[in-house]
Amino acid sequence: MKSHPECGAAAFRNANLKGFKVQEITGPAYASLLYGRRDFYKIVLATGDMDICYGDQSIHINDTFLFFGNPHIPYSCEHRSPEQKGYACLFTEDFIGSRERKDSLLNSPVFRFNGVPAIPVNKEQTAFIEGLYQRMLSVYNGDYERKDEMLRSCVDLIIHEALSAQPLHEPKQRNAATRITNLFMELLEKQFPVETVASPLELRTAQDFADNLAVHVNYLNRSVKEVTGKPISVHIAERIAAEAKALLQHTNWNVTDIAYGLGFEYPSYFNNYFKRITGITPNSFRKKNGKV
Repeated sequence: MKSHPECGAAAFRNANLKGFKVQEITGPAYASLLYGRRDFYKIVLATGDMDICYGDQSIHINDTFLFFGNPHIPYSCEHRSPEQKGYACLFTEDFIGSRERKDSLLNSPVFRFNGVPAIPVNKEQTAFIEGLYQRMLSVYNGDYERKDEMLRSCVDLIIHEALSAQPLHEPKQRNAATRITNLFMELLEKQFPVETVASPLELRTAQDFADNLAVHVNYLNRSVKEVTGKPISVHIAERIAAEAKALLQHTNWNVTDIAYGLGFEYPSYFNNYFKRITGITPNSFRKKNGKV
């Protein structure tokens, strides 16, 4: 079966299960693929030589690996191998089911903005994951009435296998400082991605976050710095800069719209802010990364 691993929303048109598709990947690899934001999550098991740009990360892969695509994080893939092989499954949030299950699955480290989206797997892990994909293909094309439950279970197993292949250490809920820091980080991340200029960022200062969490700003800043080693202002600046890079690289928004979308009152403020953080202007960054 020949198909391309980078399918868009059209991948679901002929699906016999709403919000889910699984497929085998074989055939020639396309040289370069670039995508903006999507409406589906993706898990790919592939072998090959390629460069993946994920948000503001750049990852080189030349082995067998699992890739986890989040619809809220733009990514592109440049294949260096002439051929490709593996498996891919795509699913929407609606397919996941209950809110609790969505929170558990989609907040997994492999899908978070600051997580690790590409994880190398050894031969034993590859054989196990290939078996799960083959099982999904069989169930997907079969007549089992509760196939959605079985497919969700297979997705869970793939994610857990990825976490065991490269454990991503989560901060333990040991004290109040850790708990309030986790709440701050979650609140910061929930503001992204910026989808429209009409809904700009609302929380942009340490005081904004402290007010929202109903704690004193000094306590919040002290806790965040104690747990992460960086003050709130640095976390905010880094996350806004990362989103700015993603918007400049993966959308056709002009710089003025990006500035307003990120909560800047004037584009000049955004230009100065971006240059201070990255060392170059927004327009220079966009030209450097191939967007005119």
